[in-house]
Amino acid sequence: MSVEITAAFYRGNKTFEVKQIEASPPGPGEVQIKVAYCGICGTDLHAYHGNMDGRVGFARILGHEMSGTVAAVGEGVEGWANGQPVVVRPLDPGAPNPATERGHHHISHNLKFIGLDSDGAFQELWNVPAFTLHALPETLRLDHAALIEPVAVACHDVRLSGLEPGEDVVVIGGGPIGILVAMVARDAGGKVVISEVNPHRLGIAQKLGFDTVNPLEQDLKAEIDARTGNKGADVVFEVSGTQPGVDAMTQVAATRGRIVMVAIHATKPAIDLFQFFWRELQLIGARVYEPEDYEKAIQVVASGGVDAATVITDVSPLSDIQSAFEALDSSPTAMKSLIKVGADA
Repeated sequence: MSVEITAAFYRGNKTFEVKQIEASPPGPGEVQIKVAYCGICGTDLHAYHGNMDGRVGFARILGHEMSGTVAAVGEGVEGWANGQPVVVRPLDPGAPNPATERGHHHISHNLKFIGLDSDGAFQELWNVPAFTLHALPETLRLDHAALIEPVAVACHDVRLSGLEPGEDVVVIGGGPIGILVAMVARDAGGKVVISEVNPHRLGIAQKLGFDTVNPLEQDLKAEIDARTGNKGADVVFEVSGTQPGVDAMTQVAATRGRIVMVAIHATKPAIDLFQFFWRELQLIGARVYEPEDYEKAIQVVASGGVDAATVITDVSPLSDIQSAFEALDSSPTAMKSLIKVGADA
């Protein structure tokens, strides 16, 4: 028996088409998810602006920051029950290659990002490989669980930084990922300062209890030196994606400080490599997440280490996805916008 569902298709030129389609049953090795909520990611906005048209085309269902429940399982799938709350880790490593052979499946040479390279979660029923699923606690709200994917990014960044309790941390950039990195770093015992220029984002960071610096109005290096006895930050996360952010990351780092490059820069930034020699700094690249980061993210969100209620600033129904993207594109006040995909979510 065929089942009709609602899905949102990206059609190019900053346009979505919401329409009814026939849902396909899950294939062998797949699980069908009844999607509850899906967040709008910065990558989704990048696609919305037309910057990924060659990759996603004009008939793609976007979305990957999601939560939902198991609706059906395909042939050969075990261990999942209908109604079980889950999130999806939207990475398909593809064919074996030197990266996967060394266990680095998340940075596979053949990596496919589900929701960009294949259809994503802005649809009521979504078929995904069973190996991408992570189980949620029954007590975790599904709207809050839609933060798991970006929180997993933050968990990966903090884990790779080697952050120890009591260390001084500077997060450069207080957008959605920067705020989540700050919360995960604080949850791990770091003493966190957020550098941000947007007054609305500064307000949210302060509401969340963080010390903040606006580098347009204050000398960031002087402020960090004053807070650390002229030592500097043990760990710096560059999350702004800007040249001033890259300039600041070497200025505020302590001797032998660790700098984690989180942001994706549109153009190659100029980096002061002399500081790496002079103070024996470390630069750490970080991309997406691994399964352990997803499990950590679930634990952090479920325990309240991430203030989901404050981070989620608006929720729109799937039928209003066009206006939700337009509002997020123009609004300086939103932090994390969710799409309520399931009518009964």
